Amino acid sequence: MESLADVAKTSRSVFSERFASLVGVPPARYLARWRMHVASGWLRSDRVTVAEASQRLGYESEAAFSRAFKRFSGVPPSTVRRQGRDERAEASL
Repeated sequence: MESLADVAKTSRSVFSERFASLVGVPPARYLARWRMHVASGWLRSDRVTVAEASQRLGYESEAAFSRAFKRFSGVPPSTVRRQGRDERAEASL
C-alpha cells in the first residue's frame, strides 16, 4: 500500500481513505478478495493444487490459505477445486 500511496503522492492513511470511499472497501480487504478470486480461477480451471495456490499467493502455510479462502467464499478451496474437476469432466462427455 505504501508504494501505491507514493504513486498517488499521498500518505498511506489518505490513500486508504480515498480508496475506501471510491471502491467501497479498504485496500487490504479489496486485495484479499482479489487474491481469493484469482485463486478460485486457478483451482477451477488450471488444475492447481491447494498447496500450489497457497504458495503462489505467498501464504505461510496451506492451512492459513485454506482458512482465508473459506472466509472469503464460504467453502474450502478443495471443494472449489473438486467442482472445477467435475465441471471439466462433464464438459468432456
